[in-house]
Amino acid sequence: MQLRSSLVDIYRDLHRNPELSFQEKRTAGVVAEHLREVGAEVTEGVGRTGVVGVLRRGDGPTVLLRADMDALPVAEDTGLEYASTARGVDRDGNDVPVAHACGHDMHVTCLLGAVAALAADEAWTGTVLAVFQPAEEVGGGAQAMVDDGLYERFGRPDVVLGQHVAPLPAGMLALRPGPAFAASDTVRITLYGEGGHGSRPETTVDPVVMAASTVMRLQTVVSREVAAAETAVVTVGTLHAGTKENVIADRAELGLTVRSFDRGVRERVLAAIERIVRAEAAASRAPRDPEIRVFDGFPPLVNDEAAAARTQAALETVAPVVDPGLVTGSEDVGQLATAAAVPCVYWLLGGADQAQFAGATSREDLIRIIGTLPSNHSPRYAPVVEPTVTVGVSALVAAAKNWLRVAQ
Repeated sequence: MQLRSSLVDIYRDLHRNPELSFQEKRTAGVVAEHLREVGAEVTEGVGRTGVVGVLRRGDGPTVLLRADMDALPVAEDTGLEYASTARGVDRDGNDVPVAHACGHDMHVTCLLGAVAALAADEAWTGTVLAVFQPAEEVGGGAQAMVDDGLYERFGRPDVVLGQHVAPLPAGMLALRPGPAFAASDTVRITLYGEGGHGSRPETTVDPVVMAASTVMRLQTVVSREVAAAETAVVTVGTLHAGTKENVIADRAELGLTVRSFDRGVRERVLAAIERIVRAEAAASRAPRDPEIRVFDGFPPLVNDEAAAARTQAALETVAPVVDPGLVTGSEDVGQLATAAAVPCVYWLLGGADQAQFAGATSREDLIRIIGTLPSNHSPRYAPVVEPTVTVGVSALVAAAKNWLRVAQ
């Protein structure tokens, strides 16, 4: 059986109608409808808003194919005819713009296409678990599905496979064995001051100055406390304080993302952040200690080396495969593999216009050009639809059949 709607139409519909983490109800409905079209067994509401589609065809291995579904609180600025104008309410209760600035709509489209192709292919036996996961962006969706009995209800896979679109040339794939994607932690900091009139700062403890000093000092964590041979990222993504120009506020809030690959580096970075925040508060005569909360944490994604080599051979029948190096972005798909105690293989799917790479003849050329393009999470990020969809579908199908039992 085949999907009645074209994959391009599905992609554009999903792109135009993004939903935030654990709010992917419309998206889940679209996924479930298309899975039923091709004859998959469909269960909705797994891990709150996740969807599982199952293709069963006799004895053989079980392969889990995963796509994440959630979008970001970003105002899209791509100029596309099908650009998002959606709004939503984030987990802090704020009304925010919403866009598929990370490409999860592409992931969903490609997996729907792969399920349709596998349903129409009589050459394999085994079981395909198509897992459409919510809430990757907050690091909770994979674990939510596991906690909701994913493997008790649908069976334990032999391997977990998936892909993430990236600003590589469309028509190219990238796979790194071993540690591949960084661990992620979110840190939320509240600094307390004493508010007052903007004309009399001497009567206050100014949290804006305290926050500014803290932001600058945090830049030394990676540059002065992480060795050159180690890798970490500390980014202050949000800073909120005050309501009016002539009012000194009584607090400031900072939001950080921390990325690392090594447990020791992670612990050292988080400890340094806490030390700096507390020291800056003390130096500013803060009336109370700062609040420091670490959450949304998940470990680095590690591609099983033997499974990655096996899968790469299949991917190379679809497109050229390169080693992207360590990716400092993070992914919770590894938690699906860890919970099942099976290998994980997760690769990058090129989605950038090939014309952007005209004249590139080396890996260094690719890296230089990629650095000039809008990245995932940018308001201007959007993959080219083709050949990204076609290659993405083919990659998932080839990888899955490499692990299923295929008639010779």
